[in-house]
Amino acid sequence: MGTFAATDAPFVEGVMSGLVVEFDSPAGLGYIDSANGDRYLFHCIAIADGSREITVGQKVLFEIVMRFEKSEAWNIQKND
Repeated sequence: MGTFAATDAPFVEGVMSGLVVEFDSPAGLGYIDSANGDRYLFHCIAIADGSREITVGQKVLFEIVMRFEKSEAWNIQKND
């Protein structure tokens, strides 16, 4: 189990696949629906390539961290 450096929050899942279903670029917030049907919030700093932008409909691989007692997507990578 790894940790999320900004908060030392533990990763709670392995790598998962999903689809970006919402992204508000000015706010930097979005949602990913995982392949198993769960929805996860993410912030643009969680996008692994550092771009802080991602397209709705993009297939992704990601990990889950616990932040503020909620699970969020982290280390989001495009999965074309």
